Amino acid sequence: MNRFTPLVLAVSLAAAPLLAAGEHPPSQADVEILPGWRTEAGTHIAALRVTLGESWKTYWRAPGEAGLPPRLDWSGSENVASVTPHWPVPEAFLSSGMMTLGYHDELILPLEIVPVDSKADIALVGDLTMGICENICVPIEADVTAALPSTGGRHDPRIQLSLDRQPESAATAGLVAAHCDLVEIEDGLTVTARLLMPAIGSDEIAVIEAADPSIWVSSVTSTRDGDALIAVADLVPANAKPFALDPATLRFTVLAGERAVDIRGCAAQP
Repeated sequence: MNRFTPLVLAVSLAAAPLLAAGEHPPSQADVEILPGWRTEAGTHIAALRVTLGESWKTYWRAPGEAGLPPRLDWSGSENVASVTPHWPVPEAFLSSGMMTLGYHDELILPLEIVPVDSKADIALVGDLTMGICENICVPIEADVTAALPSTGGRHDPRIQLSLDRQPESAATAGLVAAHCDLVEIEDGLTVTARLLMPAIGSDEIAVIEAADPSIWVSSVTSTRDGDALIAVADLVPANAKPFALDPATLRFTVLAGERAVDIRGCAAQP
């Protein structure tokens, strides 16, 4: 069995070529792996830590029309069956009339890793592409590696804090029902979701995500109708044509301040 040192970390960042060299140096974002700990269930909890320059921000998994969605590829890892990121509740940013969702100063993204062999060490290798923004947005690439030992890891309060900032489940938030009406448009579908749930705050924002990442989702119009939150968005596939969609595969996130609710799927409107 291969043995690894408690933490081996390599990071390389490169600004996308759309900017002149040196105009926005890679130091605006430092990326590292927090090694975390092995759980009693045999999984490993680690985290991706992105430390940003002053006034810079990075994006949530569904950043909005003006944001750059992150891409996290862990396929080069050893002794890893799966890696599940647990995104903390993002902030809403408004710029030039467009809303994006993300984080300022720092992002600690917990990673739940299922090893092939829970008694062996993990060699975590990540190929990452993320957007960082100040007045303009810069795509960056980061290669990160870390050795995660099967024993001797320590519970990290920084990771735990991000785990504690996860969205609430639909049941915890009091969701009664979620229904969707799908209407064909020239280049895709319009989804109108009716989420029967108590308000979680003022100025609620709904986000709609498709299971297929190649499907473009417009900004969502969110309105309250009594006990229901109405969320409307257009979904456009790569071929820009109407398509079949199972509403059970949609994912909704309702945001308000520091609260968020994660809703998986909806039923076709009766």
